[in-house]
Amino acid sequence: MAKKIVIHHTQQTAQYYIEDLGNGVDLHMVLITGGTFLMGAPETEEGSSDDERPQHQVTVPTFFMGKYPVTQAQWQAVAALPQVNRELNPDPSYFKGENRPVETVSWYDVVEFCDRLSRATGKPYRLPSEAEWEYACRAGTTTPFHFGETITTDLANYRGTDNEKYKWSGSYGAGPKGTYREETTDVGSFGVANAFGLYDMHGLVWEWCADHWHDNYDGAPTDGSVSRNENDNDNQTMLLRGGSWNNGPENCRSAVRSRDAPDLGIGNIGFRVVCVPPSSILSP
Repeated sequence: MAKKIVIHHTQQTAQYYIEDLGNGVDLHMVLITGGTFLMGAPETEEGSSDDERPQHQVTVPTFFMGKYPVTQAQWQAVAALPQVNRELNPDPSYFKGENRPVETVSWYDVVEFCDRLSRATGKPYRLPSEAEWEYACRAGTTTPFHFGETITTDLANYRGTDNEKYKWSGSYGAGPKGTYREETTDVGSFGVANAFGLYDMHGLVWEWCADHWHDNYDGAPTDGSVSRNENDNDNQTMLLRGGSWNNGPENCRSAVRSRDAPDLGIGNIGFRVVCVPPSSILSP
């Protein structure tokens, strides 16, 4: 029987619970109170594309989400748990550091992570739907970033210098150019959370979602659920959100969407988990 979840309150009024992964490794899960938001980007948003449209209202139920992207220490702790469907490399990351985000993990790998964690804790951990991800990232905002109209490299880890090859600008809107760290950084190291209490939603690593890629939002779910193709096979590409350390700022917006093959793991892709536990295991 799953243990009751104890809700904590921070000075920012965020509510969360802590999952003990053993050996001093914890997973902080933040309460994301459900609501309705406008998903996608308007045509007037700099850097936006047609795959972020049409904008549409989505009503998302309440869920919990990882305060940070999953770290290498958390990955190693869960990789040591009994296998469910596939083996996991306990140390896959290119940029090493126990508090850095795990990367170089495929979509199949992170689903196995969720399965192992769910079995061990009795709570249903999984990847977010892209609607849940964007709702959580925006945290009530309608601007390109949850910080506001622009972003700086003092607030997030992304490429703040121009890339002539791909014609990427290191600045966005009226914002300044900045630095290009060329690697991941420890999660939460910028000390800036959104209104829900989530860190590193812009840049650092792309984050896998549970959805299949679709070219636009025509016919997209309006209830926050996962969007999957009827022909669910290994050739489907999967959703990525949030941008990364080697992307320009326009590719780190709240609405930006990307994709990759589910068996691919590279040094700018990580993830964070969500959980929707039964109300019976939530303490008042």
